[in-house]
Amino acid sequence: MKQHPAPQTPATRATPVTFGIKTPPMHVSYDEILRVWQEADRVPQITDAWLWDHFLPLVGPKSGATYESWTLLSALAARTSRLRLGVLVTGNRARHPAVLGKTATTVDVISGGRLVMGIGVGGTVQRPGAGGVPGPNPAAEEYAAYGLDLVSPGEGVERLAETLTILRRMWTEDVFDHEGRHYTLKGTRNEPKPVQRPGPPLLVGGWGDRVLRLVAAHADLWNIPGPPHRPISCVAERGARLDELCAELGRDPGEIVRSAQLTASYDDPAATRALVAELVATGVTHVVLGLPRPYPAGVASWIAEQVIDPVCAELALPVG
Repeated sequence: MKQHPAPQTPATRATPVTFGIKTPPMHVSYDEILRVWQEADRVPQITDAWLWDHFLPLVGPKSGATYESWTLLSALAARTSRLRLGVLVTGNRARHPAVLGKTATTVDVISGGRLVMGIGVGGTVQRPGAGGVPGPNPAAEEYAAYGLDLVSPGEGVERLAETLTILRRMWTEDVFDHEGRHYTLKGTRNEPKPVQRPGPPLLVGGWGDRVLRLVAAHADLWNIPGPPHRPISCVAERGARLDELCAELGRDPGEIVRSAQLTASYDDPAATRALVAELVATGVTHVVLGLPRPYPAGVASWIAEQVIDPVCAELALPVG
């Protein structure tokens, strides 16, 4: 089975900045998402494609179509051949870690070793407007609808730390037990192992100090939302904080790919290009461009021609 290289660190990658797309699977059809992913699979400037992990639409009518991310990701993995792919990000509270590890292994096998394991804390109890989303806690209605419990942010981070440990063990050990504060496993086996060894790259999303400490300890990639959810100055400050935490743990911060996401504008690609350039100036080396719905015909090629190529030319970055 064909091996696909993992996302490279700033010290080793052949190109200094890579670009992905994100298609939130709400209020659109499976066929529309598949069309965009298959087109992006033929556009070399786009290296990766992402879904999100919600069970109800975040905007628009709650009765609208929303697809379960990992099931959809498996289908898209089977219908593409080049793109690296993942969920940006998996909500850790929605699935038991061992079940998630098995699911992720299956997707990595189906894709021929193209999975990037994106994960974050998931829904927690928080004040209105926290997390960069205005208004009430967006997770409350969704979690209630699917029988999931919101936990405190501290417990959410603790659970995420255990999950990261369990995932690594499932991908590298033949059989193991896990006795943690929140999860207990006995005689866990996971066969086959992922195509990628020692496992898919781990992308951790978030911005608080407790999450950044997990990034410093475990992650291959770190992702943070950019504008409008986080200003450029926040991305830069959080990146500097990650450097400090890496130093405390004795890890080279250059081992962690800095990733940020923002929503592309079909009406004003120049504004999108300007935001990308600002993110790159903060040290971001991987940019995920969210595609608003509905998806125009040829949107992947449009993103390459109107955003990626001009940015690379302006900043003298190699393309591809």
